[in-house]
Amino acid sequence: MVSHPTKTTLEHLASARATNLTISTRHSVELANSLRYKDVSYARKFLEDVLNFKRAVPFTRHTFDLGHKPGIGPGRYPQKATQEFLRLLASVEKNAQYRGLDTTRLKIVGLVVNKASIPMNGGRNRHAGRRTHIAIHVAERKSAKTGSSTSTKSAAVPPTKTRRSSSSKAETVSKEEMK
Repeated sequence: MVSHPTKTTLEHLASARATNLTISTRHSVELANSLRYKDVSYARKFLEDVLNFKRAVPFTRHTFDLGHKPGIGPGRYPQKATQEFLRLLASVEKNAQYRGLDTTRLKIVGLVVNKASIPMNGGRNRHAGRRTHIAIHVAERKSAKTGSSTSTKSAAVPPTKTRRSSSSKAETVSKEEMK
């Protein structure tokens, strides 16, 4: 299960994962960092722009010998990883639709990239291949009509009561002080 500040139940969660993909783990990590906690529609548009070389993926972790792109600093256009992310995004959308979620209000709440085991190929001239595991979890955002906000800041404030003193000044007292 995904640990996220908002309490999502299993009814409002859909997931998909792909294992042993022959894509770069470093490129996948950078893509995941730029897509985590974004809307699915934004993620799809971003990935299509990367495929068309209109928008670069900002690289924040693996930046050695990396050229800068206009407006973002170090970045690249990882084509193979982007294609696999688009395929996985379509899969998780279909899973969400199957579970009865509204696909227009999906948000990526978990995106995990792991390095897979490295197979050795080539007989005598052995070389290591690269493999990556990707897992993505999406949740349905709450609608704005119901009045529930996505911010957890207001829920963290303890409820207070107003008590009048003998000098008729209003004092606010928290629950801990009342006990």
